[in-house]
Amino acid sequence: MKHSKGRVATLSDGIFAFASTLMVVDVGTTIDIKNINSQLPLFISFGVAFFVMMMLWKAHYNFFQRTKYVDNWIISANTLLLFTILFYLFPLKTLINSITQQIGMTMDDLAQLFILYGVGFILVFIAYSFLYWRAFKKDSNNENPLKLKFYYKHFLIFVIIGFVSVILSIFQIGMQIGFPGFVYVFLGPICYYNGVLFRKKYPNVF
Repeated sequence: MKHSKGRVATLSDGIFAFASTLMVVDVGTTIDIKNINSQLPLFISFGVAFFVMMMLWKAHYNFFQRTKYVDNWIISANTLLLFTILFYLFPLKTLINSITQQIGMTMDDLAQLFILYGVGFILVFIAYSFLYWRAFKKDSNNENPLKLKFYYKHFLIFVIIGFVSVILSIFQIGMQIGFPGFVYVFLGPICYYNGVLFRKKYPNVF
């Protein structure tokens, strides 16, 4: 059964706004004005987490611009996505703080943080990939269904990279140099190559 896209988008925007509020409140309770210079890393971690959230919001916005199809499966995947984003931003801030403030962490602590971050990353992009896959399969009125196909495969690459990071973290492979984090750099070239192949196969999609 189809549902109202507007209601889903409005609720989603409200939750993104709530996540922003939580981050601001968190910064406000941890900043000491008297030692503002020494607490610059807190602003850096807030800034990174905020712009990551804005990129996730833009990906969410783009999905609902590319399809008008909404059913119970899409609502469920959207709910998982929004829940994970709320939870995911704070491990991200902690990870950045551990780097910028050089917080003393054991290899086990860092591995657990990378695992937590990786699981959140996987859940976010499984949700995005599923949203596009479901729309591709069910939105029979879509003017450009191949674009939906491209993006569900595009976000599936993110899921695979997240799994690689989590596996590296579990076995603490390259943990001393932060390799479970560096693997995310491979997203750029892999996604670019995937885009090149897709455009060769379907030259009129974009």
